[in-house]
Amino acid sequence: MIFQQGEGDQKFIPGLTSEDLREIAAISPKTKDGLDKIIGPMLAVPPFGLGYPSENAQSAYYPGTEPISEQEVANVSKVMEQRSIGPVNTRIRKLLNAGKPIYQLLQASVETGVSQELADGVFLVKGDHAEELAKVCSALEKAKEHAGNENQVRFLNHYIECFRTGSLEAFQESQKVWVTDISARVENLMGFVEPYRDPAGIRSEWEAMIGIADPEEASRLKRFVESSTAVIRLLPWAVEGVNDGKGRFEKGVFEAPDFTSVHALAVCGSIVFEAANLPNYEYIRETCGFKNVVLANRLSANNNPQLPCYWVGESELKFFKNTTHIVRFITTAIHELLGHGTGKLLSEMAPGMYNFEKQDPPINPITGEAITSHYQLGQTWTGVFGNLAGTVEECRAILVSEYLMDNKQILGIFGYTNDTNITADDLLYATYLNIGVDGLQALQHYNFQTQTWGQVHHRAHFSILKHLLQDGGGVVRIAHDPSESSLTVHVDRSKIISHGKPALGRYLLRLHIWRCTADVSSCKELYEPLCAVDGEYELWRQIVCSKPNPKWKFVQPNTFVNGGEVEMKVYGEDNRGIIQSWAERGI
Repeated sequence: MIFQQGEGDQKFIPGLTSEDLREIAAISPKTKDGLDKIIGPMLAVPPFGLGYPSENAQSAYYPGTEPISEQEVANVSKVMEQRSIGPVNTRIRKLLNAGKPIYQLLQASVETGVSQELADGVFLVKGDHAEELAKVCSALEKAKEHAGNENQVRFLNHYIECFRTGSLEAFQESQKVWVTDISARVENLMGFVEPYRDPAGIRSEWEAMIGIADPEEASRLKRFVESSTAVIRLLPWAVEGVNDGKGRFEKGVFEAPDFTSVHALAVCGSIVFEAANLPNYEYIRETCGFKNVVLANRLSANNNPQLPCYWVGESELKFFKNTTHIVRFITTAIHELLGHGTGKLLSEMAPGMYNFEKQDPPINPITGEAITSHYQLGQTWTGVFGNLAGTVEECRAILVSEYLMDNKQILGIFGYTNDTNITADDLLYATYLNIGVDGLQALQHYNFQTQTWGQVHHRAHFSILKHLLQDGGGVVRIAHDPSESSLTVHVDRSKIISHGKPALGRYLLRLHIWRCTADVSSCKELYEPLCAVDGEYELWRQIVCSKPNPKWKFVQPNTFVNGGEVEMKVYGEDNRGIIQSWAERGI
């Protein structure tokens, strides 16, 4: 049986026969009955992965047996907008009543009740995930007893209200308080956060993280934050003498956020992420601020000499492995602080009131003429860009980090100069090697059957590599040997500054300006062709998929309270440890 690779965006098929699975499940009547309920769908192909429900794709955001089309989802979204109901903690279920379609908008909450008709055939149904959220609220009530300060009590109260009632206003209030809890010794992220896995790009999955701050790394990140305003003036849209040198596509004042490095104690979500920049509400970021959190122990997992790399030549393999984890940490720091932290969405804030000079609009640096678009009243970035929003924003943030990796001041903050063992110039060269490797490895996450991408970051990495291959003047080259089924990344060190950086800058400038001005049509015209996997790129995809990397396995500890003392139990780093940690988690 084929074992399909992916990170949850493509379907996993167990590498066992149905007979083997039934033999394993025969250990008890309960496991046997459980397997009987799921074995058919579990082994079925198609569907191949995530997407709007169809013969080839499936999504838990649109449950039920009745297929729902993209247009039907859009129609329900219009009703939600009219009723001011946010989508992030909702799902849509389609039913048929005497042949007439009925749409149930399932809202996550502990509270249940009579469904509310929002429009003809569209009903709001509270109580989705009620059992799970009731447990969360109970645990958060206990957590309040151990809060370190009043702000922590406040955002925990808002969390509980949101999860109990389904109120996104309560969640936004939690985020306003959370960003003021500076330099927390114990950091947290919680809620329906990222919309990456929804084919519509607006519904979010549940995520939670608890981490313990790393003081030494946090100190370096603090120094990086203190340099941020000066570094922003180096980005492609900055204009000397305008808005303190930052240009008109940036906020007047860059409010330096809290930036901390933590060791994650527990992570709940479809992936164990490396870092986060939150909240995702632009008005909160502009008025209250935001936070950056790096998960140091997740990043350190990349520094594993046993992991294979098929895409770097033998002569450079040792160098690549010795530098990649350093590049990953520094680019992640830049990505979160200055990638997601920069930019001003030019918007109508209230009737006739704008956050830019409407009568003297900014000059678009791409066209050399005044901007012709902006966010209309009530429009949001995700609403305008839809399913492109997540991947374009990640691409923009990745480009910021790669564009700035020649900055000696930033590299010096993290302890790397041209006098250190691994030099600043080495790390710049390694950055371009990583652009090639990340772009190739991303092809594992392209679903050939549905012609769609999975995880948004991989789509962005591929587009950047493709852009450099087309517009980088030969700074990066992929050697393809069909007879050996090999692909090798080559970087011309002499062209990094003269060709590579300008090419990254051109791509970054376009995505940034289009995002700031709500110009989704121009963005699609460039971005979608750069994400296309055709011709030679399809041959590369076949080679990449034939040499998959081992999949990550994360084993997480558990905490127990014994006699008033908190004890942490760490498990073995193997399959037995993973199973034992889940069995003892009691959920």
